[in-house]
Amino acid sequence: MRNSARLTTALIVLTTFGSLAAEAAGHARPGKLCEGKSLLQEFAAADPLVYSRILRDAEMIENGRAVLWKLERPGFQTSYLFGTVHLTDDRVARLTDATRTALSEAKTLLIENASQQQEATSGVYSAATKQAVFSDGRSLDKLLTKDEFAKVRRSIEGVGVPAAAAHIYKPWMITMLLAASECERRRVQKGYLVLDMVVAEQARSLGMPVEGMETTEEQLLALASVPEDEQLGMLRANLALVDKTDDLLETMVQLYLERRISALWDLQIALARRAGVAPDAFASFERTLVVERNRKMRDVAISHMEKGPIFIATGALHLPGKTGLVALMREAGFTVTAIE
Repeated sequence: MRNSARLTTALIVLTTFGSLAAEAAGHARPGKLCEGKSLLQEFAAADPLVYSRILRDAEMIENGRAVLWKLERPGFQTSYLFGTVHLTDDRVARLTDATRTALSEAKTLLIENASQQQEATSGVYSAATKQAVFSDGRSLDKLLTKDEFAKVRRSIEGVGVPAAAAHIYKPWMITMLLAASECERRRVQKGYLVLDMVVAEQARSLGMPVEGMETTEEQLLALASVPEDEQLGMLRANLALVDKTDDLLETMVQLYLERRISALWDLQIALARRAGVAPDAFASFERTLVVERNRKMRDVAISHMEKGPIFIATGALHLPGKTGLVALMREAGFTVTAIE
């Protein structure tokens, strides 16, 4: 698995969960950042060989060193592709001059999910209700070890879900609920804007329509369609990091600012291995949540580009690799040039 499909639990689930949280209304305000430390630096100290391999392999993945790309093709006006992180961190939740300029040249902004906050909140529990809970007599406590299930019970209470209800939820739902840190959830609830919503507000200030490439229901059903054994692998990898979510988010921020997005993939592989989860346990997860979504986003974007220039803002992990959006746009005949 040497392409953009090579993603494990937390980062791509944060993409999905983050695009739901990104619909929070309100205005960003200055405040204390979530505090964490780089997990990559932990590997540098504890396992230098793994650290070196992560950085080496990341450099071999195409299109992983930029987040803003120009899209050109005869018959189309110039459009732009922008990779985001669905976080409120002040270091990333601002637009560079190059990004503002590119956005100002578009007529439409495309983001992952343009649903309203109230629709997303109800959608989390209604759009995929049947897929989110067991209905065949089984329960989560029978699929996990006693210690794992106890950790699930403790963790979901922190996101407002009663521990007594933990056994009814399927693994994918628990994984989604635990994807963001408590600090990040508080910031979203207080009205801090993730980078995607900063882009959306800027677009609206320019009088630009904001369209979604996916719906809340589509995102949830994609998670629900992952085979149960892979859902359990996802959950176990997430549980191993549940007490270090702020560290994971800090790692994402640092690598995003350094424009070393590709390193996140191999870092997640290493973290999964450390949790006892084999990388090949995620085949359907990768296909459903990365490859298929990328192709759909590409096709939706091109249909909009036929009507005029657009600015696409989507999670940065959707850009690199052989099945990433940069490669898929080139496959569709576009000249794709890194700007930043």
